[in-house]
This record gives sequence, structure tokens and C-alpha cells, in this order.
Amino acid sequence: MQADVPLVNFAPLLRLSLLVLLIALGPLALVWLRQRGRNTSARLAALTALTLFLTFDLVVFGSFTRLTDSGLGCPDWPGCYGHVSPVGASAHIQAAEAAIPDGPVTPTKAWIEMIHRYLAMTVGLLILVMTIAAWWDRKTLPYSPLWPTLTLAWVIVQGLFGKYTVTLKLYPAVVTAHLLGGMVLLALLVRQHVAWKGAQFDLPAGLRRLLLASMAVLWLQLALGGWVSTNYAVLACTGFPQCNDQWWPAMNFAQGFTLLRELGMTASGEVMSMEALVAIHMTHRLFAWAVVGAVTLLAWRLWQLQGGRGRRWAWTLWALVLWQLGSGLSNVVLGWPLAAALGHSAGAAALVCVTTWLWCVSATASPYFARSPAARSLTSA
Repeated sequence: MQADVPLVNFAPLLRLSLLVLLIALGPLALVWLRQRGRNTSARLAALTALTLFLTFDLVVFGSFTRLTDSGLGCPDWPGCYGHVSPVGASAHIQAAEAAIPDGPVTPTKAWIEMIHRYLAMTVGLLILVMTIAAWWDRKTLPYSPLWPTLTLAWVIVQGLFGKYTVTLKLYPAVVTAHLLGGMVLLALLVRQHVAWKGAQFDLPAGLRRLLLASMAVLWLQLALGGWVSTNYAVLACTGFPQCNDQWWPAMNFAQGFTLLRELGMTASGEVMSMEALVAIHMTHRLFAWAVVGAVTLLAWRLWQLQGGRGRRWAWTLWALVLWQLGSGLSNVVLGWPLAAALGHSAGAAALVCVTTWLWCVSATASPYFARSPAARSLTSA
């Protein structure tokens, strides 16, 4: 990165917006054509499903951006050296690469970073369209437009996390918040899709409490996994089940879990010790067994529901747990291959979607987000 490049440059924002509008017209036209003749609720359900799919892709591609060290491929925001794409910024990129050949700026990394931004802005635009449509027909919809509005507000927060990921040079706490924010966005879109579809799945009170506890454990593990990834602590431990040929290696939890610090540095500005990275890795590895236990028990209880009505959920949860175990172990024993790392991120996102979906279809509608019974009956008539 050249010293005279500002970290924030809004000059290409209008051109970026026009480009993203052109990209978003494709999925918008697809949904509206396939759902023509149907009511707004059905169209919103279809658009939410498509946006959920694209957001899942965005979360996985965000992992790809981080894993390929492309997070600073364009070291300013929101464009690339003040341009809409790396094509216009080619001279700046070549100069930065020539100055630091092994640095964070290369043509490939710039394209990866900008594609991530294009996809993120497209998702944001689709959610904006949902929000406008929901408010436009709010009197006939079965649920309040507060759901898409809340989702839109969170997209803006995510955009800020993305901005500060770049301008603060991959500050670990911000990057982890950005990763978790993507998972929150997935959960919000799942809740919104369930609202438009009106699906229901009755669960006993005790099983709902177990589901809630499993989700709490899962989200804590997501935060720990994000902390491992953003601190590049995946390879701090080699081998399994031991770590570096030890059952309980030396660990520095105080250093490892200090949140307000630069990447690779302690709070006092010194280089972080290997013991701190091992502490981050081992915490995530050990807590994984709590997730396995909780989700396995949840799946078993679902399997036992009368009439076999919970078996599809149970098989899905068991499959995802096995996937996460396999991809997580592959990261350690195979030296963090890109495919295994992406698979692990995708599995985590899938677990968020499935558990959130199960919670939402089994939950009683919140009075703050559900419309009146009269509006619901009007929509279903």
C-alpha cells in the first residue's frame, strides 16, 4: 500500500452503487418473474430465500478472502485505490506489489477482496428492496415489516465492520465481530423467511430449552472459532488428540484472550507468544466437545419425537456435527488446507441456519413483530 492512499475514499461510491444495482437486477427479475401473479408475502418469501442463499455464499467467500490473505487486497474502502474495480487500480496495485512482492496487495487478492465487496453490497441492496416492499404492503402482510427493517439495520452494521476490518488493518476483535455479524445476518434472514412462509413445528417445552442451550453453546464456539481464525492460531497445535506431542501444552490465556490489541501483538505492543496462540487453539478444540455433546443430544431427542416427525432434523444435525468434526480435524492434521478450512466455515454457517430455523418454526410469534390475527387471516384467504 502506498503511503498517500487514504484509507477511506468515497469517490467511487456512486459508480459502485450503479454496478451493484446492475448485478442485483438479475436476482430481482428472477424472483419477480417466477412469482408473478402471487401475493407480496410469497414474493418476499422467495426473495428472502434467494438472499439467504447469497448470504451463505457471502459468509463462505468471506472466509475465502481471509484464508487467502486478501483482506487488504484493496487497502482502502469502499473501492480499490479510489476505483470501482482492480482494473482501474492496476497501476497502484502493480506499484504496491513491486514495493512488497510478498505483501497483501496483488492483482488476485485485489479481485478477491472486491468480489467480496460486490457480493456484500448486492445482499444489502436485496434486503433494502425487501424492506421497502414490506412497508409498502404492510397492511396485508402476516408479519410486521420490522423484521426486514431490523435485517437492513444489521447489514449497515456489517458494512461498518467490513470498513473497519480494512481501515484498522485486520484488528482481531473487529474481524471476529465481522465474522459473527455474518452469522447473525444469516439467522435474521432465516427468521424472516420463516415469518413469510408461516411454517410451524411443535416442540415440547423441555426440548425447546435444550435447543436454546445448544444454540448458546454453538454461538460461543463460533466466537472462539472466529478468534482462532483471525489470530491465525489454527496451526498453533499440530497433531491430534495431542497438541504438539503434549496432552496439556504450555498456554498463555491472558495474552491470547486480550481483545483490544493489534494482530499478532500483545496489549503492550510486544510480539504475541506461541503459548498465547496455543491457548486460543486449545480453547476452541476443547469446547468443540461441548458442542458435539449438546447437538448430539438434541438430535437424539428429536429422533425420539412421536411419529418420527423429528427424524429429518436429527439426521441433518448429526450430519453437520460429523462434517464439522471431519473438517476441523483435517485442518489440524493436514496443515490447514484451504478446502477443509472453507468446509469448516460452511458447516458452521449451516449449523446456524438449521438451529435457527428449528427455533423459529417452533417459536410462538413475538407480539412486537407479528401482525394482528385479522391481517394474518386476510393474507391467507
